[in-house]
Amino acid sequence: MFRQASLFGSDEPCFDPTFSSASRSALSGASWIEYVPGWLSGSDWLFDDLMDRLDFRQRTGIPMYDRLVDEPRLTAWWSEAESDDAVVPVLADVRWALADRYDRHFDSIGFNLYRDQHDSVAWHADRHRQRVTDPVVAILSVGESRPFQMRRNRDPEHGEDGGASLTWGLGHGDLLVMGGACQHEWQHCVPKRRRPVGPRMSITFRHDAR
Repeated sequence: MFRQASLFGSDEPCFDPTFSSASRSALSGASWIEYVPGWLSGSDWLFDDLMDRLDFRQRTGIPMYDRLVDEPRLTAWWSEAESDDAVVPVLADVRWALADRYDRHFDSIGFNLYRDQHDSVAWHADRHRQRVTDPVVAILSVGESRPFQMRRNRDPEHGEDGGASLTWGLGHGDLLVMGGACQHEWQHCVPKRRRPVGPRMSITFRHDAR
């Protein structure tokens, strides 16, 4: 697995607690996203450190297109209920910074590793929308940039197909936060790529209560 190092991401990681470059956009209804490019510096250092520490596994038996398949990415998981240590100290600091800004207690972190252009995740919305009315999902991306796409849910009642998708290139310390009704009204995906690309890791912060 080859990764092209960033010229600006090799120092020890730190982030901007003021979110000075954040840009928030309203989507349909009560949905919104906030994008903070390059929020975490030293992202290459964090990528390498997490690769050494985490036990990534491939989930199997995933239902897709009327059959069961191996998920085309690797995953790892951290939960506050299982450990007081958020894997590395900077992620504990990130967790509290996100909590202060978005008024949520982020009690779990999902790590998704896209090894190359063949790894992906299909269109979906996070399942914990079934437990949380207005979930906030914060995605910190390290490693190579990959397209992250969002589209509105189809509306069969009115014959609407959801319209064109929105795309961000996420990697190298970028932060994207989905809030409001995003997980109820929108879907997101990371598509496969035709050309070779190095690995990307998404570090996803979630909460199980408001």
